[in-house]
Amino acid sequence: MSLFSFLGTLEIGFIFGLVAIGVYLTFRVLDFPDLTVDGSFTMGAAIAAALIISGVNPYLATICAAIGGAAAGLVTAWLNLRFNILHLLASILTMTALYTINLRIMGKPNLALIMEPTVLSPFAALGIPDMYLKLMFIAVVVILTGLAVAYFLNTQYGMGMRATGANPRMAQANGIVIKEKIYAGLALSNGLVALAGALFAQTNGFADSTMGIGTIVVGLAAVIVGESLSGSRSMLVIIFSCIIGSLLYRLAVSAALNADFMGFTTSDLNLITAVLVGLALIVPQLRREQRARKAAAGGTL
Repeated sequence: MSLFSFLGTLEIGFIFGLVAIGVYLTFRVLDFPDLTVDGSFTMGAAIAAALIISGVNPYLATICAAIGGAAAGLVTAWLNLRFNILHLLASILTMTALYTINLRIMGKPNLALIMEPTVLSPFAALGIPDMYLKLMFIAVVVILTGLAVAYFLNTQYGMGMRATGANPRMAQANGIVIKEKIYAGLALSNGLVALAGALFAQTNGFADSTMGIGTIVVGLAAVIVGESLSGSRSMLVIIFSCIIGSLLYRLAVSAALNADFMGFTTSDLNLITAVLVGLALIVPQLRREQRARKAAAGGTL
């Protein structure tokens, strides 16, 4: 793997670290399986690209992209809470609608940002090579976001959100407004995913209507890999484990694609993803079974 390829892999790994944090918030914190992220990732890229091409400041365009993703999350929560639509079905409905909405936003299936200003443009005068600058900028944004989310989850409001996912009835009995926490959680989750989409579009120079396909699988893979690395209950450790999981996942995929003896091509990406996620799920289970057998054997002695 060349240096350019390695740095590019880390860059994408950090971007999808934001997706992993968003997926962690819904799947683990709120216990709300949310597939909206496949649409909100593309929505973030679409809004940012369309606004930048229209002459809007890239930073303002990125903020608008995050707000658009948060709105998508609110729609999913509204469908679930207001009309009692199953969370998976509610998120699928929103995700399906977002495909057409994203096309409307862009006006065509893809937009190019190669010659447009981006969030990186103000730093071009520093003279740092582009491949290093992109990685440094994305890494700083993701780390700061991870710190902010970890801090938020340790606040009284954040702990109320965690209680909502852990035991809704007990949380409600303690005066926590369950619906409010679900709305806030899904908005925050999809806002982070849309932010990732906006950054991806600007660092890679394009936005495409199909770029969000499989985002939920990548996010889950990063969360699962991160959780297998850390048994801590500290929110800070867990959030950064998700980011590390995203980096390791992207490195594993890149290594598999660059291993000539395996014969993989880019068209095999979904197969590699499925295998890696499967292993991440199976290996911890085998370890637990092995520990249980050892404990049982020790008890019979």
